[in-house]
Amino acid sequence: MNNEAISDFLSDARDNAPDALQHYFLSFEDYWERKLWHELTDLLVEFYQESQSAGQRIQLYENFVKGFADKINQLKLVQIGLSAAGQCKDDHERLTFLTNLANRVDKAGSQDAYVFALTAVASVRLRLSQKEQARKDLDKCETILDTFDSVETVVHASFYRISADYYQQSNSFADYYRITLLYLACVDVDDLAERERQRLAYDLSIAALVSETIYNFGELLLHPILDSLTKTEHAWLRDLLFAFNRGDLGAYQILQQHCQANNLLQQHQSFLYQKISLSALTQLVFSRAPQDRSMTFQTISEETKVALDEIEHLIMKALSLGLLKGQIDQVAEVARISWVQPKVLGREGIEGMRTRLQEWDSGVNRLGTWIEGVGQDVWAA
Repeated sequence: MNNEAISDFLSDARDNAPDALQHYFLSFEDYWERKLWHELTDLLVEFYQESQSAGQRIQLYENFVKGFADKINQLKLVQIGLSAAGQCKDDHERLTFLTNLANRVDKAGSQDAYVFALTAVASVRLRLSQKEQARKDLDKCETILDTFDSVETVVHASFYRISADYYQQSNSFADYYRITLLYLACVDVDDLAERERQRLAYDLSIAALVSETIYNFGELLLHPILDSLTKTEHAWLRDLLFAFNRGDLGAYQILQQHCQANNLLQQHQSFLYQKISLSALTQLVFSRAPQDRSMTFQTISEETKVALDEIEHLIMKALSLGLLKGQIDQVAEVARISWVQPKVLGREGIEGMRTRLQEWDSGVNRLGTWIEGVGQDVWAA
């Protein structure tokens, strides 16, 4: 479009805009005529964030922004494009729009913007059930991101968010859990909508519970995202996670009734029982002093509330998963544990640790007194 055509377009767009937004178009034309691209870009980003601008976003992008797209910050161009894409009539049209946007910024100097746009393309592909193509897009993004020393947080956040969606669709619970926590590290949780916080907390909790490789989800227990479940219908899920962390089979039996409300938890009932039994075992070992970790199967059964005939298999499972290190005397039915995977400590755990430190300190003092008493002649010499 020539200068006159752009001026006419902006004039018509201003007349069609809500009264509260008309001042933007006067500034757009002023900055455009003076070639103040930085100021124009920032104002466009602000305009696209206005909820009342929805009806004019695509038209403004196609008839105005594209005319100077190569002159402005490419990352902000993608941000503007993503806002415009939200107004496409369906995902097929949106995919075409975003693919063109990604191709436009696929240049040596704007690979961060390319990744930002390509993750949006992958997101639409997932909604269109094009998982294989979405995986290729995400792999390409990851390869590019690995070449950067640093990149804008919004780019990493977008990649992690869409990757999490992919893993969730694939029922890859451990990958979903890991990637979503990385996503949360890139955003301010308080900036997320309340419903989004609750959704993420719920999905993370389910993934942590049913994953066959996650036995220590302390990072989630300490994350503020989990507090979003408090005082909601899913508050029981938060309580269930803490019950798992401390290996509380009694609390699990009480909370188990809620598991029927979730298909994944219902399908993994036997696995969940094994998982909390393992947690009960590791919690028992962790609560004991290092010199007091040789225990009979009977003792373990009594303290963990796990049936006696399940103890040997339980210990072997814990050893194979790397939750414990030690040996089993099958004849004597004794487990000698030399190491246990660290746990996130609650108030009771911290108090137990304090008590053990006090006992250790007293033991050291007694040993020192004994050595001093029996070694007087040696010290004197």
